[in-house]
Amino acid sequence: MIRVVAGILWQEGRYLGVCRPEGKPHAGEWEFPGGKIEPDEDAACALVRELREELGIESGQPEFWREKIHEYPNITVHLSFFHIRDFKGVPHPLEGQGLRWLTPAEAVSLPFLEADRDIVAELSALAAT
Repeated sequence: MIRVVAGILWQEGRYLGVCRPEGKPHAGEWEFPGGKIEPDEDAACALVRELREELGIESGQPEFWREKIHEYPNITVHLSFFHIRDFKGVPHPLEGQGLRWLTPAEAVSLPFLEADRDIVAELSALAAT
Protein backbone atom coordinates (compact mmCIF):
# COMPACT_ATOMS: atom_id res chain seq x y z
CA MET A 1 0.00 0.00 0.00
CA ILE A 2 1.23 3.47 -0.90
CA ARG A 3 0.36 6.42 1.35
CA VAL A 4 -0.53 9.53 -0.64
CA VAL A 5 -1.51 13.04 0.34
CA ALA A 6 -3.69 15.37 -1.76
CA GLY A 7 -4.39 19.08 -1.36
CA ILE A 8 -7.57 20.85 -2.32
CA LEU A 9 -6.22 24.38 -2.85
CA TRP A 10 -8.97 26.99 -2.81
CA GLN A 11 -8.94 30.43 -4.40
CA GLU A 12 -12.08 32.52 -4.95
CA GLY A 13 -14.47 29.55 -4.93
CA ARG A 14 -12.33 27.43 -7.25
CA TYR A 15 -9.85 24.67 -6.53
CA LEU A 16 -6.70 23.72 -8.37
CA GLY A 17 -6.81 20.71 -10.65
CA VAL A 18 -3.63 19.12 -11.98
CA CYS A 19 -3.50 17.20 -15.27
CA ARG A 20 -0.95 14.38 -15.29
CA PRO A 21 1.73 14.92 -17.97
CA GLU A 22 2.64 12.65 -20.87
CA GLY A 23 4.99 9.85 -19.91
CA LYS A 24 3.46 9.33 -16.46
CA PRO A 25 0.91 6.65 -15.56
CA HIS A 26 -2.64 7.91 -16.18
CA ALA A 27 -1.37 10.76 -18.41
CA GLY A 28 -4.13 13.20 -19.31
CA GLU A 29 -6.17 12.44 -16.21
CA TRP A 30 -6.80 15.10 -13.58
CA GLU A 31 -6.00 14.92 -9.89
CA PHE A 32 -5.43 17.04 -6.81
CA PRO A 33 -1.85 18.19 -6.24
CA GLY A 34 0.20 16.17 -3.78
CA GLY A 35 2.16 12.97 -3.76
CA LYS A 36 3.67 10.13 -1.79
CA ILE A 37 4.27 10.38 1.93
CA GLU A 38 7.85 9.50 2.85
CA PRO A 39 8.50 6.93 5.61
CA ASP A 40 8.12 8.51 9.08
CA GLU A 41 6.70 11.71 7.51
CA ASP A 42 3.54 13.34 8.83
CA ALA A 43 0.81 13.67 6.15
CA ALA A 44 0.41 17.45 6.56
CA CYS A 45 4.20 17.96 6.35
CA ALA A 46 4.31 15.74 3.26
CA LEU A 47 1.67 17.89 1.59
CA VAL A 48 3.54 21.12 2.35
CA ARG A 49 6.71 19.56 0.90
CA GLU A 50 4.95 18.21 -2.19
CA LEU A 51 3.28 21.57 -2.96
CA ARG A 52 6.65 23.29 -2.72
CA GLU A 53 8.31 20.72 -5.02
CA GLU A 54 5.41 20.34 -7.47
CA LEU A 55 3.99 23.87 -7.66
CA GLY A 56 6.56 26.20 -6.07
CA ILE A 57 4.16 27.50 -3.41
CA GLU A 58 4.36 27.72 0.37
CA SER A 59 1.27 26.36 2.04
CA GLY A 60 -0.28 27.58 5.24
CA GLN A 61 -1.61 24.96 7.65
CA PRO A 62 -3.43 22.19 5.73
CA GLU A 63 -6.88 21.34 7.16
CA PHE A 64 -7.42 17.57 7.29
CA TRP A 65 -10.70 16.61 5.58
CA ARG A 66 -10.88 12.86 5.02
CA GLU A 67 -9.08 9.63 4.17
CA LYS A 68 -9.90 6.79 1.85
CA ILE A 69 -8.35 3.63 0.47
CA HIS A 70 -8.61 2.93 -3.24
CA GLU A 71 -7.59 -0.27 -4.98
CA TYR A 72 -6.30 -0.04 -8.53
CA PRO A 73 -5.62 -3.31 -10.38
CA ASN A 74 -1.89 -3.13 -9.63
CA ILE A 75 -1.67 -1.01 -6.45
CA THR A 76 -3.59 0.10 -3.38
CA VAL A 77 -3.38 3.73 -2.28
CA HIS A 78 -4.26 5.23 1.10
CA LEU A 79 -5.16 8.86 0.40
CA SER A 80 -5.35 11.71 2.91
CA PHE A 81 -7.19 14.80 1.63
CA PHE A 82 -6.61 18.28 3.04
CA HIS A 83 -8.20 21.64 2.31
CA ILE A 84 -5.77 24.53 1.85
CA ARG A 85 -7.14 28.04 1.90
CA ASP A 86 -3.90 29.86 2.69
CA PHE A 87 -0.77 29.70 0.54
CA LYS A 88 1.94 32.04 -0.72
CA GLY A 89 2.99 32.28 -4.33
CA VAL A 90 1.42 31.46 -7.67
CA PRO A 91 1.26 27.77 -8.56
CA HIS A 92 3.55 26.87 -11.47
CA PRO A 93 3.73 23.47 -13.23
CA LEU A 94 7.25 22.50 -12.12
CA GLU A 95 6.81 18.87 -13.24
CA GLY A 96 5.27 19.46 -16.68
CA GLN A 97 1.70 19.00 -15.47
CA GLY A 98 -1.28 21.04 -16.60
CA LEU A 99 -2.93 23.36 -14.07
CA ARG A 100 -6.41 24.83 -13.99
CA TRP A 101 -8.57 26.57 -11.40
CA LEU A 102 -11.93 24.78 -11.44
CA THR A 103 -15.32 25.45 -9.99
CA PRO A 104 -16.65 22.33 -8.26
CA ALA A 105 -19.29 22.07 -11.01
CA GLU A 106 -16.69 22.27 -13.83
CA ALA A 107 -14.53 19.60 -12.26
CA VAL A 108 -17.17 16.85 -12.55
CA SER A 109 -16.91 16.98 -16.36
CA LEU A 110 -13.14 16.35 -16.38
CA PRO A 111 -11.53 12.89 -16.40
CA PHE A 112 -10.23 12.75 -12.81
CA LEU A 113 -8.31 9.75 -11.54
CA GLU A 114 -10.60 6.96 -10.42
CA ALA A 115 -9.53 7.43 -6.78
CA ASP A 116 -10.56 11.11 -6.87
CA ARG A 117 -13.92 10.90 -8.63
CA ASP A 118 -16.07 10.54 -5.52
CA ILE A 119 -14.17 13.44 -3.91
CA VAL A 120 -14.89 15.63 -6.94
CA ALA A 121 -18.57 14.65 -6.83
CA GLU A 122 -18.77 15.38 -3.10
CA LEU A 123 -17.14 18.80 -3.51
CA SER A 124 -19.64 19.61 -6.26
CA ALA A 125 -22.58 18.52 -4.08
CA LEU A 126 -21.29 20.57 -1.12
CA ALA A 127 -20.91 23.66 -3.32
CA ALA A 128 -24.47 23.29 -4.58
CA THR A 129 -25.95 23.45 -1.07
